[in-house]
Amino acid sequence: MAKVPTILFMMVVVLVDPIHGAPQVPCFFIFGDSLVDNGNNNNLLTRAKVNYQPYGIDFLTGPTGRFCNGRTTVDILAQLLGFENLIPPFATSNKGLDILKGLNYASGSARIRVETGSQLGGHISLDQQLLNHQVTAISTASILGSKQSALQYLNKCLYSVGMGNNDYINNYFKPQFYPTSRIYTLEQYTTVLIEQFSRQIMTLYDKYGARKVALVGLGLIGCTPNAISTFGTNGSACVDKLNTAAQMFNQKLVSLVDQLNANLRDAKFIYVNSFGMGSGDPAAAGFKVVNVGCCPVNDIGQCAAGQTPCQNRSEYVFWDGFHPTEALNQITAIRIYTAFDPSDAYPMDISHLVQLRL
Repeated sequence: MAKVPTILFMMVVVLVDPIHGAPQVPCFFIFGDSLVDNGNNNNLLTRAKVNYQPYGIDFLTGPTGRFCNGRTTVDILAQLLGFENLIPPFATSNKGLDILKGLNYASGSARIRVETGSQLGGHISLDQQLLNHQVTAISTASILGSKQSALQYLNKCLYSVGMGNNDYINNYFKPQFYPTSRIYTLEQYTTVLIEQFSRQIMTLYDKYGARKVALVGLGLIGCTPNAISTFGTNGSACVDKLNTAAQMFNQKLVSLVDQLNANLRDAKFIYVNSFGMGSGDPAAAGFKVVNVGCCPVNDIGQCAAGQTPCQNRSEYVFWDGFHPTEALNQITAIRIYTAFDPSDAYPMDISHLVQLRL
């Protein structure tokens, strides 16, 4: 319990300090899955969308498509970075001057591999998210007058890329829908994933000028309420095989960060240790409920429409069967921005990344 005052003090300091003056970077671009989707799936033909109550119960404008009761980690990061407004979804952007401050391309059930998550319906894969960013780059060139001016501007932005969760929970560990676990060992599959992810990150670097990039590792995917209810734990606290997969992916992701930083000296890549940040004692941060979601869920682990969620949401780690509450998102975002522990981010946290002159 001794850590609680320290964590709360950090939260106050970093939430108050960055809001004065201009943003620390001119723009913030977000690539990811449902952990950071802010409405890009709303008009897709898919079950992976949540623009209904009780989602958004603690968000100023109600349901938006965020898989949360309130803000996501990237919403809070945008505030920590000093942006006046939250970064808007690509799907509803007017492609005007506002794109110069960044866009969110994330999509619920998104993935690295082409086929992942297709059993849920439409989604925007990382490949498609990169193509959407190409549209943004073209629009930026139009606004600024040339492709070169656009690249120089985009060089200064912050990029967050978090992908891979669904390639395990909605692919490798769903043999009823996908053959990957029969084709590959877990080690082989993870290697294939990282190789493809590396190519996608290089596209972001080569074609679109990304120079400050945060690669978000996988969290404890075996500790979600849905994972526990689906697989059982055999006496463990969580589903060990899922967490083993996440750790394997993360180890290879750290190696990728080292490789990118060694080979691309005009850029800096960091690894965000979501797994490590989730491995501490939840009670030390004030959480009382760790393996049950706050809202009643449907058959795919999302909140059932119109159902009443728990009242003490700040005491819950999980909002639904998969996604964290705003309370946890706030702590996570703060640790991504200013590392509470040296292992939270490697080789530096976002507050130091954005200060680099590259």
